[in-house]
Amino acid sequence: MKKTSTQLADGRELVYYDLRDDTVRDAVDRRPLDRTVTTSEVRRDELLGDSVAIASHRQGRTYHPPADECPLCPSQGDRLSEIPDSSYDVVVFQNRFPSLAGDSGRCEVVCFTSDHNASFADLTEEQARLVLDAWTDRTSELSSLPSVEQVFCFENRGAEIGVTLGHPHGQVYAYPFTTPRTALMLRSVAAHKDATGGENLFDAVLERELADERVVLESEHWVAFVPYAAHWPYEVHLYPRNRVPDLLALDEEARSEFPKVYLELLRRFDRIFGEGEPPTPYIAAWHQAPFGQLEDFEGVVRDDFALHLELFTIRRTSGKLKFLAGSESGMSVFINDVPPERAAERLREVASS
Repeated sequence: MKKTSTQLADGRELVYYDLRDDTVRDAVDRRPLDRTVTTSEVRRDELLGDSVAIASHRQGRTYHPPADECPLCPSQGDRLSEIPDSSYDVVVFQNRFPSLAGDSGRCEVVCFTSDHNASFADLTEEQARLVLDAWTDRTSELSSLPSVEQVFCFENRGAEIGVTLGHPHGQVYAYPFTTPRTALMLRSVAAHKDATGGENLFDAVLERELADERVVLESEHWVAFVPYAAHWPYEVHLYPRNRVPDLLALDEEARSEFPKVYLELLRRFDRIFGEGEPPTPYIAAWHQAPFGQLEDFEGVVRDDFALHLELFTIRRTSGKLKFLAGSESGMSVFINDVPPERAAERLREVASS
């Protein structure tokens, strides 16, 4: 992998990640852009104990542009985009309309391929490995910023999810706090460790799932399963067999095997609802240990956390979506219409031949 860092016309950082070491990236952003002005502010909810990002400048962000005006495609002639060069393998740049900025964190866009009509599932294993390397590098770079406590790499896919740009891409959020979801997991890990005299909760969960009927696929270094208490109609958790706290700690064997396993999962997701159905909308989310202090979670250290990827769709059956209505949105109590065992069975049925 070759990494080339440059700047866009308004001062935002852009990084090319290339498969070839001899690739030269010297294209200049020719757009007449003013410096980006953001209004991001993080406010704490005293009753719930969580934080909310207030970002009014995002009201003006790009919204469903036509394909020939996509800002994530490479620049071509006089059609200038966020990527100055005429081609790329993987590109990461600071979001022009970030949810988090300055002392409130940082948001980046990850473009998986220059092909506007592709999806992550269409990538080759070599391309998918390059994306993994980019995620790892961004985790390393962003975690070194003084304002950042947790790094979150994720992909939103599909208009039903709320995606406003059709080009295959994901994002990286660098939070100035430990996110509520991670804090819940860490509290559970702490309680289990105390109650069992030191047993790791993630290890116990993985051992239980391996012995049950919800395993979707296994490889030498990875395990994918539908969790016992899945929140979403089709939800898969992907774990490395050897527990590590973050992407930085993955060994080379797990890194090398990841593309094949993950691409297979994504391709199965697109086959869940049968031939002729539109691509399955999904969210793919990497859960990594925070880089900040863990004094709020007594007895827990970073190595107690288990890196894992959560992949789920909001589509519950053909033509029908799972909405977060009263119970979910009002009380955070999920109601799942698809039994996890049936979801796992279906994901095994649609395996590649």
